[in-house]
Amino acid sequence: MGMGNGIKDRLAKRAAEEIEDGMIVNLGIGIPSLVPNFLPPAREVLFQAENGILGMGQSPPYLKEDENLCNAGGFPVTLNEGGSFFDSATAFGMIRRGYIDLTILGSLEVSEEGDLANWIVPGRRVPGVGGAMELAARAKNVVVLMTHVDKRGNSKLVKKCSLPLTAQRCVKKVITDLGVFSIDENGLLLTDLFDPHSIEEVIEKTDADFKVAKEIRMIRE
Repeated sequence: MGMGNGIKDRLAKRAAEEIEDGMIVNLGIGIPSLVPNFLPPAREVLFQAENGILGMGQSPPYLKEDENLCNAGGFPVTLNEGGSFFDSATAFGMIRRGYIDLTILGSLEVSEEGDLANWIVPGRRVPGVGGAMELAARAKNVVVLMTHVDKRGNSKLVKKCSLPLTAQRCVKKVITDLGVFSIDENGLLLTDLFDPHSIEEVIEKTDADFKVAKEIRMIRE
């Protein structure tokens, strides 16, 4: 199910709260690429991309894009002062050595144990898994941004993933257009709701089992 730009911005803004000063962060394509637009100006963060960039800035204004400057998904980006370029081998070396503090990815399914399936629907042509497998396996923290249900209305938060996995038990937090879930050894915990959605609606639209935090944060902006 698609979502409007307002909802995409709301999810990206919530995800930006997960980023702390001094972090090295890798962003997936789509909604995650909007996250830098919602960081406080004083926040010192280095955004990394698998094609060999460290220090990406906000998305460039329309018609102000540099055709030679893009992220791993091919989307135009900007470079902050002090940013650098290097080859993909070095970029993947950073990921595999565990230097990425946080990665924010899109997904097709997430299980209640934190399994991630985000790279292929069998029978459809896709360019490949890309860097998601390395990021999911080696980043210190994995956050997923996705719609709560698919185009057919099926829950994307599931008991067990039916699609090919990218990595097992790697996702620590899921932000959907309905709410925010943390994941640990005790399973899924609903912590935030996006206004005007309710706990009852989330229960109705979620296949996975989850608990509800004692104090739910209602996000109204």
